[in-house]
Amino acid sequence: MTLNGGKLPRRGFLGLGGAAAFLTTASLTGCDLSTAPKRAGEDGAESGRDANAKEAPMLAKLVKSGDLPPLAERIPAKPLVITPTERPGVYGGTWHTALLGVADAVWMDRTIGYEGLFRWDPDFKKIIPNVAESYEKSEDGRTHTVRLRQGIKWSDGQPFTADDVVFYQNDLVNNRELSPYEPDNPATAEKVDDHTVRFVYEHPDGLFLMRQAASSGTFVRFPKHYLQRFHKKYNPDIDTLVQQEKAGDWMKLFGSKAGFGVGTGEAYMNPDCPTLYAWRTVQPLGESGTRAVVERNPYYWKVDPDGRQLPYLDRVDFSIVGDAEVMLLKAMDGDIDMQNRTIGKPKNKPVLSRNRESGDYKFFETVPTSMNTTVIAFNLTHKDPVKREVFNNKNFRIGLSHAINREEIIKIVFQRQGQPWQISPRKESVFYNERLATQYLEYDPDLANQFLDRAGYTQRDSAGYRLGPSGKRISAQVTFVTSWTPQWADVADLLKQYWKAVGVEISPQAQDRSLWLERSEANEFDIQMWEGELGLDADVLLRPMWYLPIDGTITPGPPWRAWYNSRGATGQKPPEAVARTLALYDQVKSEPDEARQQALMKQILEIDADMFFVIGISLPMNGYGVVKNNFHNVPKTMRDSVTCLTPGMTRPEQYFIE
Repeated sequence: MTLNGGKLPRRGFLGLGGAAAFLTTASLTGCDLSTAPKRAGEDGAESGRDANAKEAPMLAKLVKSGDLPPLAERIPAKPLVITPTERPGVYGGTWHTALLGVADAVWMDRTIGYEGLFRWDPDFKKIIPNVAESYEKSEDGRTHTVRLRQGIKWSDGQPFTADDVVFYQNDLVNNRELSPYEPDNPATAEKVDDHTVRFVYEHPDGLFLMRQAASSGTFVRFPKHYLQRFHKKYNPDIDTLVQQEKAGDWMKLFGSKAGFGVGTGEAYMNPDCPTLYAWRTVQPLGESGTRAVVERNPYYWKVDPDGRQLPYLDRVDFSIVGDAEVMLLKAMDGDIDMQNRTIGKPKNKPVLSRNRESGDYKFFETVPTSMNTTVIAFNLTHKDPVKREVFNNKNFRIGLSHAINREEIIKIVFQRQGQPWQISPRKESVFYNERLATQYLEYDPDLANQFLDRAGYTQRDSAGYRLGPSGKRISAQVTFVTSWTPQWADVADLLKQYWKAVGVEISPQAQDRSLWLERSEANEFDIQMWEGELGLDADVLLRPMWYLPIDGTITPGPPWRAWYNSRGATGQKPPEAVARTLALYDQVKSEPDEARQQALMKQILEIDADMFFVIGISLPMNGYGVVKNNFHNVPKTMRDSVTCLTPGMTRPEQYFIE
């Protein structure tokens, strides 16, 4: 989400979870990786080889000079202990990785920004404590009590306490100037003591713990002691400060200092804002246009089993490139230490395989949580009434689905990897719905023509294209972002052939990601292609964006989403069946019982199977990433998830270079 005039977005990134009533301190098991060699000129890369050192040499120097307190004064008396994947590491070195433009800043969240109250374990199977050490919920699901880990400090040395969490909830989320959307389930945070916060919701919140284990970690990103100076409630001279900063208004000023956006890189644009992350910003994203750099946080609150403060790595250097091919070349040349995002595409693997020895790297495997390589989403709320009528015709969509030769697409485009699949949760999910996953997959042009005739579009022009309700040729533009998935251009070209054979004309068009998102948000598109992310249990519960118009900019009906999120104040009321699924989802969110929660979600998916709004191509198969041979503690296999931010759940703070 982008920063909206200094306002909180409608949605931060959501999360996952189980409905455990109580969590206690847990340690992490197993991680395994390989990284890149030390590069010349990196502070501490050699002196960090002392296996007995309890802190990084670069910090020990600051302690010796008196510029930093001793380690015992910087970390909790009982720090969180992280068991390394492979073995205890050594201090020093820089992790070199890359972003595909500034808009790809979600990779920073994925690598260094996964630090919430709770988090997912590396296997993506259970929620474990993180900044918080325990949790309780009331029987009715309205009250959630979180006990914070004592002794944690912000990167400037100030204590992290319940005041920071209460500040975020009451002064940011509940402030209508900063967060203009009225929440559907208002909550207040109450400080029980310095390390305990009680959240009280107007209605039961059945997804509270899942959201806290999710990617954004918003409750621990906003230090009150630093940000209150920029908040109208706490600074009576805020107008003077706004003028001095030339910010326009206090909301914009606050937003620029706090960095609201999740996935936008805004959290890494103000180096003055303290953090709880393992690394703190020293070269902000966008400052130079070529890189962003973060450096170890001297107050980071986790240690290895030997009591040695993490992280092992001194820095993370994010090179900003404008082309995916440039990133691929950097990986082939050994200039990227560890990465799967952008690089780990099927078409890149042969050339990366051939260069493993010269590039001094190997592969690690990623197991997708995504449920489709390609989502084909029709604009069911199109501004053009003719296109809107055509796209809303279910027989039209069924006909186009039967016209797709998915086996050929899998063979030609996806390296023979995958299987035909509609938009449905994966088989390993408790929400797997066989009808939703497998209906209308058969490639049968004759059957496709039958459904298109049944839709009422039997008349054709001289070129053989079907005529729509206006008497003009049915024609649509299919838009996609090749920088995200280059294969979509090939998929679109094949769709053009398949649908032409049954009398429907499309024009494939690649777009810049920002333009694609902008037009999606503005309801100015015909048909869009995107990845079918979020295919496992918690994904489906927290971000069911392909089954419900509630989330993100990727949806078959943007005005329906606006109607739901504004509680009917804006947007367009959806059809009865869609409104029914939204009402059911309101029950999902408020249901404290996990079994009943799942039953309600399954009802939604059954209705989705009846509506058949979006078309899928194929189920993704396992992916990969590259890791240098001297880069360690990266698991050989990891879940690839947008919800728990791969590779964040594998604890990058314990990666090291040898």
